[in-house]
Order: sequence, then C-alpha cells, then structure tokens
Amino acid sequence: MMLGLVDVKDWIKTIFEADHYYMGKLDNKKDKSIGIYQRKNPMPPRVCLGGINLASYEVKQVSILIHWSNDANDTEQASYELFEALLGCQRVTINNIDVPFINLVTNEPVDVGTDDKGIYERVIEMDIYYKK
Repeated sequence: MMLGLVDVKDWIKTIFEADHYYMGKLDNKKDKSIGIYQRKNPMPPRVCLGGINLASYEVKQVSILIHWSNDANDTEQASYELFEALLGCQRVTINNIDVPFINLVTNEPVDVGTDDKGIYERVIEMDIYYKK
C-alpha cells in the first residue's frame, strides 16, 4: 500500500485548521493555505537484503508550505502551531496506513520569505515512515 500526497493532505486537515488545503500546487495562492508537496532530492529506493518485497516500511518525503498572511508574526505563529502538532504525533494512522514515526527534518519551520503579493511563507519538511 502506498501513502500518497492526497492522504497526507487529508490527514493534515485533521490536526491543523487552515482556510485552504492543496496538494502539488497552490492555485491562486489564497491566504491561510497549506500546500503539500513531494520533497526535492528524494532518497534512493530502500532495498532490503533478500529483495524489495522483504521491506516492512517505506518513507514518504514531504514538504508542507504554510502560505499564511502579510503579517510575518501571524505566519510564524501558524507555522509553529502546525510544527508542534506534527511533533506531537506518534503512532498515527493515515488513510488506514500505520505510521509509527514522523521525522521533522529541521528543528523549526523554515522562513522562505514572501510571494509576489507580499504573503509570508514557511516550510516544514518531514519524513513519514509507514508500514507497507
């Protein structure tokens, strides 16, 4: 069973409140939006001794874009709320898939500046370890 970006997006809706949620592309970049993306620079396939069929888990590498408001403080606060919600997740289920571990790649949401309309954005990168 594969864990998809849409699964992650739908799960994020259950732990963090935003006005809009997107997967793959933020259309029209509405304020207070969360975008879920595949991370760049993915890791190579995990192949166990004896073959890929013996692997018991996979890793989904995800970037979460917090596209919030034209107030830097509001954006920072919202991104930390989501970060702390993710940090507190242990042994969750996403679309009937057991997720024993979520690894946040950085120690805080990363400030990526503003978009062309002056809306502040932050990014949270994570690795989702899930059972096959």
